[in-house]
Amino acid sequence: MSQDLIYQIALTAVPFIGDVHAKALLNHFGSAEGIFKAKLQELENLEGIGKVRGNSIKKFSDFSAAEKEIDFIEKYKIKTLSVLDAGYPRRLLNGYDCPSLLYYRGKADLNAARVVSIVGTRSNSDQGKQVCEKLIEDLNDHEILIVSGLAFGIDTIAHRAAIKNNLATVAVLGHGLDAIYPSQNKSLAKQMTEQGGLLTEFPSNTKPDRQNFPMRNRIVAGIADAIIVIETGIKGGSLITAELGGGYNKDVFAFPGRTTDSKSEGCNFLIRTNRAALITSATDLLESMSWDNKPKQQKKKQKELFIELSPDEKVVYEILREKEQLHIDELFLESKLSSSRVASALLTLEMQSIIESLPGKIYRLH
Repeated sequence: MSQDLIYQIALTAVPFIGDVHAKALLNHFGSAEGIFKAKLQELENLEGIGKVRGNSIKKFSDFSAAEKEIDFIEKYKIKTLSVLDAGYPRRLLNGYDCPSLLYYRGKADLNAARVVSIVGTRSNSDQGKQVCEKLIEDLNDHEILIVSGLAFGIDTIAHRAAIKNNLATVAVLGHGLDAIYPSQNKSLAKQMTEQGGLLTEFPSNTKPDRQNFPMRNRIVAGIADAIIVIETGIKGGSLITAELGGGYNKDVFAFPGRTTDSKSEGCNFLIRTNRAALITSATDLLESMSWDNKPKQQKKKQKELFIELSPDEKVVYEILREKEQLHIDELFLESKLSSSRVASALLTLEMQSIIESLPGKIYRLH
């Protein structure tokens, strides 16, 4: 266990320090221990921290809960992932409100090449079940990590179908790893620790309270390349996940349904208001995301560019010359540039026909 871990856990318990503040503090000081050992004036002078939050950090002294949590983590061989760790889900880092610390039990790679979150109603129809099972069955040759929330209905169907089709599947929980909610999914959760995993931002003994699930949904949305809504009412929690996904620049898809069916009302709304692209099969998804694995001819050696590029454009160009193609999220991470600078460079390069954009926010050299 890292010596810094007790401070990482304690940081999540400090009053007035949320994920945004914690992430900023960790990036500034380089460690959680450094935050707690910083001088009050240094804390107060940081943008967004000020006197109230600075004092809250300096006055915090109850590390006993963090020590107990470490005992729990060691006993059940749980992995902890800080925003500063290389194994932290990189797609989440593009969200301003990503959790500063995650608890993970499982074997799946949270940074898998392809990640899809599947969400939907807890009271699905037979049609919704069939659509979900067929979708995942048709994805089984594409090494896609399936993420959902372990709730009744579509979530459970998605996890079970993934296991049946030998796809890794991860459940994002709205409570600690000391329990499973709903309890009827305990057996499923056990299977998932062997063929996927269980992920949460909540420490042990956190109950599945109502307010935790919208927080859980932002992880479901942020950890994926694409979000698929199978079936949902107009007030379903899946709409929150879809809305969050759109805000994180994720590709959002929805299966349409009959206009008279209340369980399809939410999906139809997402499609009608351009919040989600219409999808009818796995083929639609694979083509939209450029995951269809069609044989590609070897590209001709790129000609040297006889035009002047800005420093940012050169960085992006060199990355794409080395990699065959990259999702915009990976470009952000590879380039170490801000999202606005990458977006500007991409736009200029595309206008000059140096690169081309593919469906699913993927870029490659022209």
